[in-house]
Amino acid sequence: MQSEESSKNRLVILISGSGTNLQAIINACASKRINGYICRVISNIGSAYGVTRAKNAGIPTTIHPLLPYKKKEESNPEGIQKARHKYDKDLSDMIIKERPVLVVCVGWIHILSSACLDPLQKIGIKLINLHPALPSTFNGMHAIERAYKAFHEGKIAKTGVMVHWVIEEIDQGEPIVVKEVPMLNDETFDQFKERMHKVEHDVIIDAILIVLQCKNM
Repeated sequence: MQSEESSKNRLVILISGSGTNLQAIINACASKRINGYICRVISNIGSAYGVTRAKNAGIPTTIHPLLPYKKKEESNPEGIQKARHKYDKDLSDMIIKERPVLVVCVGWIHILSSACLDPLQKIGIKLINLHPALPSTFNGMHAIERAYKAFHEGKIAKTGVMVHWVIEEIDQGEPIVVKEVPMLNDETFDQFKERMHKVEHDVIIDAILIVLQCKNM
């Protein structure tokens, strides 16, 4: 169980998947490496194993799926945009209620719009995102798979992991931490993916420490 009493740095974590990076953050908070605690985990996918990880650590969780919002609107571009706007606005309200100093997106697959970002920015809540690629490469989904394919097509010799500030343009915010990862000829995809995940765990903790240190200076 995490301790809240020893810290003023409240963190909200947004997830969509298995939560291995969430677990790295949980562990870093528990060991006091991060001077903070996770006040809430929000997932847009109810079956995500990261939700179980959060509950096992005694962290409050919220499931916030987009589908119910889409069902309330017309199934056309205007209706979808309206649903996403309402979804993002409600998400910002959830986050603001928790009073975090930092929101950390790890494996979060929903693109955040100004309906979410603007209210948070106005009150000084910062958002960062972990992305398994170097800046301006492999933006969006399946970055690890795309890097592996590009290497075997002779297009790249290295990839990397970064944490960047969240803006509306996907994976294009200013980098906070960047770590290069060399590609290896004799590596299977599963081995490469596991190696990338280990780098992710280090990079996300480093980025959180940098952001919190700057905030407290």
